[in-house]
Amino acid sequence: MDDEQHMRAALALGRRGLGSTWPNPAVGCVLVLDGHVVGRGTTAPGGRPHAEAVALAMAGGSARGATAYVTLEPCSHHGQTPPCADALIAAGVVRVVVAGADPDPRVNGTGIARLRAAGLDVATGCLAAEADRQQAGFLSRIRRGRPHVTLKLATTLDGRIATRSGQSRWITGPAARRAGHAMRGTHDAIMVGIGTVLADDPDLTCRIPGIRKTPLVRVVADSHLRTPLASRLAVTAQDVPTWVLHAGEADPARREALADKGVRLFEAGTVRVNLAAGLQLLGAAGLTRLMVEGGAGIAAALLAAGLVDGVAWFHAPAIMGGDGLAAVQPFGVTGLDGMPRFRRTRSQALGDDMLTEFERAA
Repeated sequence: MDDEQHMRAALALGRRGLGSTWPNPAVGCVLVLDGHVVGRGTTAPGGRPHAEAVALAMAGGSARGATAYVTLEPCSHHGQTPPCADALIAAGVVRVVVAGADPDPRVNGTGIARLRAAGLDVATGCLAAEADRQQAGFLSRIRRGRPHVTLKLATTLDGRIATRSGQSRWITGPAARRAGHAMRGTHDAIMVGIGTVLADDPDLTCRIPGIRKTPLVRVVADSHLRTPLASRLAVTAQDVPTWVLHAGEADPARREALADKGVRLFEAGTVRVNLAAGLQLLGAAGLTRLMVEGGAGIAAALLAAGLVDGVAWFHAPAIMGGDGLAAVQPFGVTGLDGMPRFRRTRSQALGDDMLTEFERAA
């Protein structure tokens, strides 16, 4: 029970880094000596220093003889930081409790093997399921080459996101909108389709002061590069990372104009954006956790392609009727066995609204 208690504390530390450590995982580490916590650490923004190094620096000499609780296998390779496995050994740590293995080919069990070869007692699998959920983005990027995708919907009870005339502000109340911004804060990037850009001219930022230490990457799926040069996204691209997925047939002059604004361009497809290919490009660029906020077209395309890993459904206690705009456009489901299915993982009341979270059913 002590191992689980300290690992839960390490997981809480790791959660603090979600959205700011990519391409590295957000790891938490707790050092315990004689029942007392002597060091704590979370992976720093940008992915370095690693959580173990931060905890060891806090503990100093008290790390000798201590047990380290780490939410992901300590690294064993030389990158931009020295191997954490070596740092734990050098500090005199005698026991390491690891939640989950690191599938990165540069690690993949070698960190644990190095610790054991040095005589440390290593226990694995403590709260592994919780750790895997927390590391879903990193694990997705390593195993599938793309970020973990969460589709965020803010709708009425009957799944409508706007009236027939296009009015949508605001379907949900202040508490739900604040929770939505907090959720942005735990993701590396937010993505919308070009329809949302043209209709709303959004900022796509996290507007809760102090919640993020790194800027939220803004991604637009825009096959023909219709993003206006005077849009908020383009105007602020020098200060806030703005990436656009586009098709190869997009106008070269538009490419140059957006690039001059500071927009980073990714060619994904020939005639229109291939979202599967686009997500692979985003993964190669380092993104691990992507939240998609609309619109209905991109939601349908991602669902049809089997690219949605989770859904965050903010729903208001109101019914708009069938002439309202649906949250998801038709995407070819003809039978019940063709529907993407999800399982509920959490529900939370937010004023009069509800947030229900789901993960993809296996």
